[in-house]
Amino acid sequence: MSSVKVESVVKEHAQIGEGPVWEESEQTLLFIDITGQKIHRWNAATNQIQSLQTADTVGFAVPRRSGGYVAGVGCSIVAVDWSTQKVTSLASVEDDKPENRLNDGKADPMGRLLAGTAHLLAPPTVCLHTCSQWAGPHLSLTWQVDISNGMDWTADLKTLFYIDSLAMSVDAFDYDSASGNLGNRRVVYRLEEGEGVPDGMTLDANDRLWVACYNGGRVLNIDPATGKRLQTVSLPATKTTSCCFGGPDYSDLYVTSASLGLDQSELQKQPAAGNTFRVTGLGVKGRPSNAFSG
Repeated sequence: MSSVKVESVVKEHAQIGEGPVWEESEQTLLFIDITGQKIHRWNAATNQIQSLQTADTVGFAVPRRSGGYVAGVGCSIVAVDWSTQKVTSLASVEDDKPENRLNDGKADPMGRLLAGTAHLLAPPTVCLHTCSQWAGPHLSLTWQVDISNGMDWTADLKTLFYIDSLAMSVDAFDYDSASGNLGNRRVVYRLEEGEGVPDGMTLDANDRLWVACYNGGRVLNIDPATGKRLQTVSLPATKTTSCCFGGPDYSDLYVTSASLGLDQSELQKQPAAGNTFRVTGLGVKGRPSNAFSG
């Protein structure tokens, strides 16, 4: 078995790098800087990066089947035309909660967009929203969520894995792919002391979880069927935020990180904080990302 290798490939020093998505057609990595208010595209072949400045915090960016991207900016869901750098508002959520912002979102295999919110300062009552068309988003979760974060679906579309970060666990829902309805919430893995706070995540081709741990400097590989941790990948940045598989055969794991909140002493010890890392030699492969159909 090949040895695991971690290398810093996107040296952007993001404030809060997040939401990596591999774009197979152009072999590029899409990711965001939440508080830096930027959407980035990094070309793996040329090592060049293109960026778009947003008008507010950006919680996610997801490819759109019709072209361009859909992104969460502040509490607005917007369309992004990358070629013209034009941003158009499509919908808004939680207009009655100006202290909230959109945080993390993905498209399911059917093309629905699921996006959650987070509070700017402290744990609030926030929600997970679903958009399938522009008649307006509706709530998927109606109970309290502290910081809505990572999500992904099993290959058979029957299960959605989901992270509410401050709950310190990875949860599973039964998922109805026809309607998008969720049910039967249960914990599949509860983080142990010292592992950090669960943040973004992805599934590999075997439906096993890879969870980035904020303040943990690691990605955990978890078998959700048994609730067992299979592997820990250590990163040279404590504030690891999210991950996705990419590369020509989806065997590379890309991991984003943050630098915001580190003092000068910590930054000196972690010069790669805020960079995006590529992990190779894991011996597993991921799956292509999903695009939003709206």
